[in-house]
Amino acid sequence: MSETTHSLEDLKDALKGSDAPVAAEEAEALPEPQIDEHGRSYATGKRKDAVARVWIKRGNGKITVNGRDQEVYFARPVLRMMLQQPFEVAERKDEFDVICTVKGGGLSGQAGAVRHGISKALTLFEPALRKPLKAEGFLTRDSRVVERKKYGRKKARRSFQFSKR
Repeated sequence: MSETTHSLEDLKDALKGSDAPVAAEEAEALPEPQIDEHGRSYATGKRKDAVARVWIKRGNGKITVNGRDQEVYFARPVLRMMLQQPFEVAERKDEFDVICTVKGGGLSGQAGAVRHGISKALTLFEPALRKPLKAEGFLTRDSRVVERKKYGRKKARRSFQFSKR
């Protein structure tokens, strides 16, 4: 049925022929980092109607949104806190510079889109960060959007006020 090994040399040859240990190593291997010639990683983040194009590179933690500093563009502290969340979870605070352009939606949606883009770009820059960012839900695109207005109604669900007389 099976070949019998009579010496240690035969045993070595039999072990070299099996692919079981190699397959286990490949399953644990992380994908290659996707970094361009300028040392940046690029990702697109989305939230509601906002779309953010995000580039990250090694730096000192400066975040630029549409050519302006984050304190100027996102005046509310809550929105600036949202941009810092992926770095805090990944324990990479003040290690990356972020340059992004964002279009569409309001400020809240734009901040969510930038956070989504930063998280995706971090996983492309350092694939080992995927697990903690995924656990916090930063890599999942929030698919909730505004419900459309229906005909015969005032808004999506609000009806006109009923008048008895």
